[in-house]
Formats: sequence, structure tokens, C-alpha cells
Amino acid sequence: MTDPAPFVVRPATTADVRRIHALLEPYVQKRILLGKDLAVLFGSVQQFVVAEVDGRIVGCGALHVMWEDLGEIRTLIVHDEWLHHGIGRAIVEVLEQQARDLGIHRLFCLTFEVDFFTRRGFAPIGEQVVDPDVYSQLLRSPDEGVAEFLDLAHVKPNTLGNTRMLKHL
Repeated sequence: MTDPAPFVVRPATTADVRRIHALLEPYVQKRILLGKDLAVLFGSVQQFVVAEVDGRIVGCGALHVMWEDLGEIRTLIVHDEWLHHGIGRAIVEVLEQQARDLGIHRLFCLTFEVDFFTRRGFAPIGEQVVDPDVYSQLLRSPDEGVAEFLDLAHVKPNTLGNTRMLKHL
């Protein structure tokens, strides 16, 4: 068996958005990820990094700032053909460094891939992860990911089977 082509993880550009959307779509169809409209992806492109092999996007992930010291790794996906080549790990490492650079000390994720994130130092969390003052401020956010973090009732259908996890950087 030949070694796979080398990959690079880099910040996403607007030229990548349609390819990110195409990468996500099969997982949306399988109900693994929530769908994201192109307008949402273009509006959050600066949060994304992509893994690229020979000009092809084979993985992506995003860092979303939730609060002063809290961020979320979201929309982490690696194309099935490229699983187990270190791409997911590399994307998470880049996003963790971005979080540190921003002053974020805790990273949240909502995932079916508990083993993967456990190997990266994440652990399942309970309900109260932020103090009541921060909780009341976060309740004002229109972002569905924040609602998932807070484990609000209206997002429960989106989170069934997922595990809420947290890592201290």
C-alpha cells in the first residue's frame, strides 16, 4: 500500500465555501450534522480551517467563540476516504491553537465521536458549565450552537445521541 498524499491544514477562504458545503452535505443527509446554508457558511468562513490534498478539500472544522474563555469546535468533518490519516487530529490541533491565541481556555464540542474527542483530552460534561451570570448572558444568543451548549429544550431534537464534551486548554 502506498502512503497517502500529504495534506495541509489552512484557513478557509471564500473560494472554499462551496466545497465545504459539498463535503458537509452527505453528513447532513445522514442526520449526523445540521445543515448549513451557503449564506451561513460564507458569513462564518473566517472560523473555518480546511484540510487539503492536491487541491481537494478532504476535511474541515470551525472554531466559534462563545464567551470570554469559552469556544466551540464545530462542523468537524473528514471525508470517509481520508479517515484515520491524522486529518481530524490535525484540524483539532490547529483549532486549539487558534483558541489559545484568542485567550480561550475551554473548548466545547457536541459530538457522536466520543472516543476521538476523548483521545484529544475532552470529557463529557454535565449541565452547569458556566456560572449563572454567564448563563443568563448566553441565553440571549441566537446561535443554535450556544443553545446546544446550554442544553436548552428547543434544541433537544438536534442533539439526540450526541455527547456534550469539554476540554480545558
